Amino acid sequence: MQRSDSLKEKENKLAGLFDEYYDRIARYAYARIGDQREGEDIASEVFVKALKSLDSFEERGLPMGAWLFKIAHNLVVDYHRKNSQLKKIDLEKVEIESGSDPVIDTERKIQVELVQLAMQDLTEDQREIIQMRFFGGLSSAEVGKMLGKSDGAVREAQSAALKKLRIKLN
Repeated sequence: MQRSDSLKEKENKLAGLFDEYYDRIARYAYARIGDQREGEDIASEVFVKALKSLDSFEERGLPMGAWLFKIAHNLVVDYHRKNSQLKKIDLEKVEIESGSDPVIDTERKIQVELVQLAMQDLTEDQREIIQMRFFGGLSSAEVGKMLGKSDGAVREAQSAALKKLRIKLN
């Protein structure tokens, strides 16, 4: 009886996390693969996989939300393996809302294109960290746990990536 109660608690927690994490995971996946529908499919698959393996989940320093991103990361890697040619990321469509001022919209579009070009100069680790931190909204500690790096190493890589981006964009 104890095991089923614990599983039920995990199911309730996962259901609660769906609203909080689905959009963030979809944006993260989209930023990694460049296809919005595929990103949404991966986000959905994350929750299906999580539900199927919920009985084996143990919170050993990795909260359930970070566990969901780890599943998303693995699914993105699988996606790239299956589709050997990498797609370019269209950052223009990632969380950019259209305003009513065409001048501001045009300036945003130009800025996004510049960021997209600048991100090509980052290492794969740096891109992954920037995408998890800013598109996924994860903390540096959560990213570190997912990537097997210390919190400090993630912050250092993020700082180096942001410096590269600033230099490239100025």
